[in-house]
Amino acid sequence: MMKKIVFCSLITLLFLGCSRNDDNNNNCNFLFNVGVNRGLNLNFVEYSDLNFISNPVYVPGEGNGGLIVTNTGTGFVAFDAADPNHQPNSCSILTISGLEGICGCTDANKYSLFTGQPLENSELRCGLKAYRAELNGDILFISN
Repeated sequence: MMKKIVFCSLITLLFLGCSRNDDNNNNCNFLFNVGVNRGLNLNFVEYSDLNFISNPVYVPGEGNGGLIVTNTGTGFVAFDAADPNHQPNSCSILTISGLEGICGCTDANKYSLFTGQPLENSELRCGLKAYRAELNGDILFISN
């Protein structure tokens, strides 16, 4: 009987100790949870840069502001091209500059296109919204 009480107490503590901590995401509510399900044929000219490491490609018409896809050398990463630290508007779509995504708004937020994390401005609370990227033959499937 004592073992059951201890076991139940430990399980209760485990569930109570695992609360959701949204403190870090309070300002990350600007982007919508848009369904993404896109295949990119790496043999097509517009996606052929993805056959080489460190060549990000912008894919319009997906997610909140399009997608930015990068070949990291160990796989592919795909991020929403909308700045997660801004309400969606004409300046909040990122442009590609080397391996950085740069917001067109006056604060010019910068993000790594390898990790999705903010660069330079340590006060930014949100990294880029990531999507799943899986290569199957010559087709790169991006989804959430």
